[in-house]
Amino acid sequence: MGRLLHLSDLHFGTERAGLVAPLIALAQRLQPDVVVISGDLTQRALPAQWAAAAELIAALPAPVLCVPGNHDVPLYNPLARLLWPFRGYRKAVAEVLEPVVDADDLLVVGLNTTDPYAWQRGVLRKASLRRVADTFARARPGQLRVVALHHPLTTPPATGKTPMRGADAGPEALARAGADVILSGHLHLWAAAPFALHKGARSMLCVQAGTTLSSRLRGEDNDLNVIDFDQGLVTVTRWRTVGDTLDYTSDNVTRYQQDNADVGWGREGEI
Repeated sequence: MGRLLHLSDLHFGTERAGLVAPLIALAQRLQPDVVVISGDLTQRALPAQWAAAAELIAALPAPVLCVPGNHDVPLYNPLARLLWPFRGYRKAVAEVLEPVVDADDLLVVGLNTTDPYAWQRGVLRKASLRRVADTFARARPGQLRVVALHHPLTTPPATGKTPMRGADAGPEALARAGADVILSGHLHLWAAAPFALHKGARSMLCVQAGTTLSSRLRGEDNDLNVIDFDQGLVTVTRWRTVGDTLDYTSDNVTRYQQDNADVGWGREGEI
């Protein structure tokens, strides 16, 4: 059995300050085995914003696996963005940009998809895909293999966001590596669904968090995901705020099962 708490797009600097304490209380109540933050911890990568992000991370149950998002590199300081884009992140969060957490039934690999040369778009690097394959090759039997990255593998046209460079190669490479669950953010939209590149291809469960703390909601609620894993069954529970309330409520519980490692994941009862 394993439990993962998935947060994303905290955007300290534009956060709803009244949500921070309820988030910490919920995390401590849920007692996850791993906390994943899939990027955009800050709004503009400023020192005060990094300090707030570091304070939150310190209050969360350990271990916490973070990956940077595009907002975590300087936007208005092009010299810093090109020469030392991750200085603030490395000082406040972690030196390692693509961390790995091995927690009993969960094996989580973080990927850095930020691109200082194309601030918003992002990039999925071949070296990152190789790192996933190498890590999952060492997974223990029965472990849920999870990939966390900021930019999603697919981007709905309605969002107006350009897909990250290299995204076309991502699904096939990650499926071949044995990834079970893909966690992402960036779009400020919630979603959870099995994804396969084509009919007959091995499917992965793609889980998207919106924004956990930001006031930049774009018509959505603040939310986070709780992912429970037990013997080939994954349960995804979305926790969200409702209107102006400063607390999270659970809803939209969906269960997914794995028929076998070659087929991948589907809704419970559908495979």
